[in-house]
Amino acid sequence: MKWTMCKVYINNEAIEAVSYMLTQQGIQGVEVVDNTLSSEDRKEIIIDYIEEGVIDNNNDTYVKFYLSDEENIEEKLEIIKNKLIDINKYIDVGTGKIESSTINDEDWANNWKKYYKPFKIDNIIIKPTWEKYTKSTHEDVIIEIDPGMAFGSGTHETTSMCISMLNKYLDNDYSVIDVGCGSGILGITAAKLGSREVTCIDLDKNAVKATKENVITNKVEDKVHVLNGDLLKLVNVKANIVVANIMADIIMMLAKGVSEYLLPKGIFISSGIILDRVDDVKGTLTDNGFEILEIIRKGEWAAIVARPI
Repeated sequence: MKWTMCKVYINNEAIEAVSYMLTQQGIQGVEVVDNTLSSEDRKEIIIDYIEEGVIDNNNDTYVKFYLSDEENIEEKLEIIKNKLIDINKYIDVGTGKIESSTINDEDWANNWKKYYKPFKIDNIIIKPTWEKYTKSTHEDVIIEIDPGMAFGSGTHETTSMCISMLNKYLDNDYSVIDVGCGSGILGITAAKLGSREVTCIDLDKNAVKATKENVITNKVEDKVHVLNGDLLKLVNVKANIVVANIMADIIMMLAKGVSEYLLPKGIFISSGIILDRVDDVKGTLTDNGFEILEIIRKGEWAAIVARPI
């Protein structure tokens, strides 16, 4: 298989937003080359890994990733260009120049797995399917995830905040809708925490495939239903919780109709919100009849928990 190595040149303040955007496009193993980062800065950036040993200050900041020849490279890069334009409305991306070159015989699809290890959020352990892990207490809940080509390994701040909020607000008899499910990590977490019924929905067929596989791995097929479609349009059910780890603009769009899918006293957990957009999302939610229960911030990102009044 041939692979196309791509580099996107950006300003260092756009690293998190651009890295997050790339993972949402199904790209795994994003590398950051940024010589201005301190060791503490490196620890704060939650992506697959940061390339080590780069000390030449003449190099520009860029993110590097790989696309397989099974994908429509030109179409994928065009989508990325448009996403960079969107991000640039809120963060100075920089040049956004994209360079690409073809590479032979590099198993990048599996190479990124070396950098994905088990980690803990509250009492929830997220582990890749290829790693072993033993519970330390009977209260530990283990979620096995193979992201495949879908977004959602749990390592990103936005995902971890959603998991914490599900853990906080979910009751055993609750139903959950996961909008933009990615790898299915949030829906599977809800099922493992005791939700009686979970509906996962995503536009991306790769995400739907990954979610279905992860649902089987975690033995929650009896609780989790997976749908391929346009956000909430295919869903004809109501739930106690709707969770959406997407981006600010889509959350603002959802805010206009998501209450129709919530049961009485239901809550809407939204994440994927850059700090600069928190007020925008909060305002849209309140304008559409929601009260804000909680705003959580982690790194450069925020999550909002809201309930229809």
